[in-house]
Amino acid sequence: MKVYLDNNATTSLDPRVLAAMLPFLGERFGNPSSFHTFGSSLMEAVEEARGAVAKLIGAAPGSGETPSVVFTSGGTESDNWALRGALALSGRRTIVTTQVEHPAVLETAKQLEREGCTLRLAGVTGEGELDLDSLEKAMDDTVAVVSVMAANNETGVLMPVRECADLAHRYGALFHTDAVQAAGKTALDASGDGIDLMSISAHKIHGPKGIGALYTRPGIRLPAFIHGGHHEGGLRAGTYNVPGIVGLGEAAKLAAEELHAGNAGIAALRARLEEGILSSCPGATIAGARAPRLPNTTTALFSGVESEAILTLLDMRGISVSSGSACSTGSKDPSHVLKAMGVDRNLANSAVRFSLSRLNTASEMEYTLEVLADVITRLRRISPYA
Repeated sequence: MKVYLDNNATTSLDPRVLAAMLPFLGERFGNPSSFHTFGSSLMEAVEEARGAVAKLIGAAPGSGETPSVVFTSGGTESDNWALRGALALSGRRTIVTTQVEHPAVLETAKQLEREGCTLRLAGVTGEGELDLDSLEKAMDDTVAVVSVMAANNETGVLMPVRECADLAHRYGALFHTDAVQAAGKTALDASGDGIDLMSISAHKIHGPKGIGALYTRPGIRLPAFIHGGHHEGGLRAGTYNVPGIVGLGEAAKLAAEELHAGNAGIAALRARLEEGILSSCPGATIAGARAPRLPNTTTALFSGVESEAILTLLDMRGISVSSGSACSTGSKDPSHVLKAMGVDRNLANSAVRFSLSRLNTASEMEYTLEVLADVITRLRRISPYA
């Protein structure tokens, strides 16, 4: 059996999304910025997708010269633009973020620190929840932007974005949230939560890779990130990736329609997975188990064995999982998220992340549990640490 449980890295392309994209990879190949109807008619599809994205995140789409949802190449570009744009817009030079952010935020912030900005990192609890006191202690009137992810990509722990936005605004700073993992898995309310900037990506919600969006609250106009033509209200130059944009729009539409029913099914599968792990693998623990989490994400810790060996043996049996963020693959250091949570280094090196989607099944969970129990038993027999 082939079981894909690495959906926080990327999801499969929904056939309905592919069907929506295909005409724009074939006969509808025009440039939306062209004067003639053959090209300009495609702008309707672009704007429809913009509206679908806005609906998914609880925002107004904007239009024309002032789009609130601007299309990008993905979450990483959106995060870079949000942080750099907020600094340029405010004139302030301090960034506040958390120790558990995705590398797209953390590494951008560290680069900005090398360029002369001040970087402050808020901590988290042992369950991976944001330490709001730590965040508040990092605040003063030099802060340009506070960036706190909506949900952690490794543990699934949800962050209190509304409280973070209120705190940022109290000090005159902008608030950005990387919602790449949260979109489609939990309800988002960009307008109601006071979010100034939000990043999302299509390939986490069964859309295509290479397309994402940055939401900016009405009234905020970041400096252009890519200079050139008039595209996206002059904010991001470059010919529209129409197939990708249409794919993102369709994926956002489907995610909004299936949010509650789909997540209920995913949560039930994850509950079975976690119960099975704890009962069949003595000594296993679940990171952030007592914190509010996304319904699809489990990071399990298997004391006495190394995650690389677990991943290899599971892969040999057709089960695809990860040891953390795909963007950190290749690093020899343990997860920075688990480190921030105070997890012992050796235990952190045993972490395995299982991330589900609406396409997973109960039979896949049972097969995974059967194989996993065998793998952990075999590895502990030969481990010097068990």
